[in-house]
Amino acid sequence: MEPPESARLALEAAEEIILRWDSTASEEARDKMIFEGDRQEVDRYLHAVDHIQRSISEVSIGDDQGKVNSAIQIAMARLEDEFRNILLHHTTPIETDSLIDPSSSTHSGTTSAPGGSVSGSEFDDDGDDDKDDEVDELLKRGDSSNSVSYRSTSSIREIDLIPFDEVTDLRSIAERMIAAGYLRECIQVYGSVRKSAVDSSFRRLGIEKLSIGDIQRLEWDQLEAKIRRWIRAAKVCIRIVFASEKKLCEQIFEGIGTAIDDACFMETVKGPAIQLFNFAEAISISRRSPEKLFKILDLHDALMDLIPDIDVVFESKSSESIRIQAAEILSRLAEAARGILSEFENAVLREPSKVPVPGGTIHPLTRYVMNYISLISDYKQTLNELIVSKPSTGSRYSGDPTTPDMEFTELEGKTPLALHLIWIIVILQFNLDGKAKHYKDASLVHLFMMNNVHYIVQKVKGSPELREMIGDDYLRKLTGKFRQAATNYQRATWVGVLYCLRDEGLHVSGSFSSGVSKTALRERFKTFNAMFDEVHRIQATWLIPDSQLREELRISISEKLIPAYRSFLGRFRTHIESGKHPENYIKYSVEDLETSVLDFFEGFPVPQHHLRRRSQ
Repeated sequence: MEPPESARLALEAAEEIILRWDSTASEEARDKMIFEGDRQEVDRYLHAVDHIQRSISEVSIGDDQGKVNSAIQIAMARLEDEFRNILLHHTTPIETDSLIDPSSSTHSGTTSAPGGSVSGSEFDDDGDDDKDDEVDELLKRGDSSNSVSYRSTSSIREIDLIPFDEVTDLRSIAERMIAAGYLRECIQVYGSVRKSAVDSSFRRLGIEKLSIGDIQRLEWDQLEAKIRRWIRAAKVCIRIVFASEKKLCEQIFEGIGTAIDDACFMETVKGPAIQLFNFAEAISISRRSPEKLFKILDLHDALMDLIPDIDVVFESKSSESIRIQAAEILSRLAEAARGILSEFENAVLREPSKVPVPGGTIHPLTRYVMNYISLISDYKQTLNELIVSKPSTGSRYSGDPTTPDMEFTELEGKTPLALHLIWIIVILQFNLDGKAKHYKDASLVHLFMMNNVHYIVQKVKGSPELREMIGDDYLRKLTGKFRQAATNYQRATWVGVLYCLRDEGLHVSGSFSSGVSKTALRERFKTFNAMFDEVHRIQATWLIPDSQLREELRISISEKLIPAYRSFLGRFRTHIESGKHPENYIKYSVEDLETSVLDFFEGFPVPQHHLRRRSQ
């Protein structure tokens, strides 16, 4: 059946419009783009395409059918070029200096631990500060250079990547390509162009393509800075880049076919999303060591903060793999944090150094461990959620001499994290007790333990979070321990010295003398002088780094030594001064002793000519 004359003429007119824009047959058609020209011509072309598509079911088999099919193919090739051209005009990376929503803000769920240098190849580190400023700007604002329209949730910032008029044109083209059976071509063009735009945004954010193996081969000091960069970049990628790409897919494809917008979205972002998450995955499965804990917690907190946004942006069935990957990485980061804490405890317990620190000062292990658990307390909100079991400890019934005792019944009501921190302090002291045994001087053993336990107490007091978890009861126990060590030091050092200042053994009965044996008295003064000289010489080189503790111990020494010496000197000096060469026996005045005590615990020897002697 032949079509009516009017229909045939309309079909020929539509075919003429299609052929006029056939880029394979016309140089003018190759040089110009329909959608960059007159809007009436755009409408004429789209109407011509619509007419040709409607005619497919109306024309009879024959020449007309062949002509219609040919026209459709030419039209689809042309629309594909137009579709690509419009997309290519809007592939520039997100411009940070034109985002204009200063009222919006983004929660930051991370705390960085000190340290880390910027180097390596995972991220381009040139201009780090500038890039970090750009990322902050992106997180604080929420719009593009083309439009001020965006939808805001608590954290997602959906930018209009392409102006409304161009989106309308893209949708018009997509509707016709999909209706004509060119869905795959439409998705491929869209995905390739928009993926290139996402890649450009990634480069602007400093994210480069590296495999998990490449990341794991980097040194940790390189990775520390890159983790910080990744956290900042990931927030922009999820909340702005990917969210905005999802919005654009919805604007162009939603309602045209079944889940076509999801298909185009995944075609665009699946590769970049995997690239983004590979970094966090590489960290989560890397070799565990104590220095990694805080950056892993930073990653965990950042990803935990992003999970609700990931679930929104990748909500479709086709993007389920991205949601699963993010959740699995979060779980592995949590497990890594738990494992590192356990390994840290074991490392503290087994730390093998046996060389005594000079002067009984604070051991480097004590400083490291206390600084470490002070940082742990800064992450208590996260770690209270991750640490759910008590530490594996010894007990007083275990009989294991390599592990200290710790009874939980004395610490009821403490969180598992608090118990772990107390356990770390317990095993630190246990290790220090072992190290103290390498000192040959018993007094120095006690001074060493006093210094180190005092440092532990001061670090706990200096951190409100740590003090809250440790608790005042255990803090009092620690305070009592360092005070007991101070008492033990004084006994070990000064009991023998003060024993020289007793009266026993000096008096002579049943003679015509004064009742005092001058020979015994001279020996007693000589013994005191020798013992004090030795203590003074040696303990001036010992060190109490805390000035208040140093002064308190000096005062305590003086309170025992000075009155005893003053009393002894008052009772017996006349017996020495009435004989020959009294200066050989009374070498110190009371003032000399008071001044000499000030030399103690300064950490360096007192020059010989500075040794105080009784003035002649």
